[in-house]
Amino acid sequence: MHDNCILVVDDEQRMRKLIKDFLKVKGYSILEAEDGEQALEIYRENKNKIVLILLDVMMPKLDGWSVLRQIRQESKVPIIMLTARGEEQDELFGFELGVDEYISKPFSPKILVARVEAILKRINKNETDIKDYAGIEIDKDGRTVKVDGKNIELSLREYELLVYLIENKNIALSRDKILNNVWNYDYYGDSRTIDSHIKKIRHKLGKKGRFIKTIRGIGYKFEMK
Repeated sequence: MHDNCILVVDDEQRMRKLIKDFLKVKGYSILEAEDGEQALEIYRENKNKIVLILLDVMMPKLDGWSVLRQIRQESKVPIIMLTARGEEQDELFGFELGVDEYISKPFSPKILVARVEAILKRINKNETDIKDYAGIEIDKDGRTVKVDGKNIELSLREYELLVYLIENKNIALSRDKILNNVWNYDYYGDSRTIDSHIKKIRHKLGKKGRFIKTIRGIGYKFEMK
């Protein structure tokens, strides 16, 4: 079972039931709205648990485009637009407004479920690939590092060295081991190059640089104390 809640917005009850039945089989909990105004009301009451919105375009009171605009002002929650119109111009308009996926009616419910799962899987993957270590945030997909929310500039080797230390936190790593794993076995230079890189990384991490401990006679250890 998923802890994921999906908001289904469509003025046709038959369509909402069809989508709900297929998604519930996969373990999703469903909230429903029959017009744009109700959609915004339900979203704002439940935005902490809604992970995706299926949003029809043509609806009474407030159309899907208007709902999309308002939600995008406050959230990046994934939105799949559902529409009876399949014109290219409509799709381009949707993407400009921040649509994540665009499905034209009639559609296969199984394909819709597959699209939903693909988007949520991608989002969950991105979340797990960004890890926070006491204020040092590592984004392995983007190869970026933030300290207390601010980007810091690291060279490729500095980045790889920091990641290696962090992934082996609380373990004393010898200079030879660091060379073999970060610089690889084909490196024949002086191991003091590690000391130079560590010095630069500590400086760039600021106060967080204290997490990189020098282990006398051995090498280094990343320890969040």
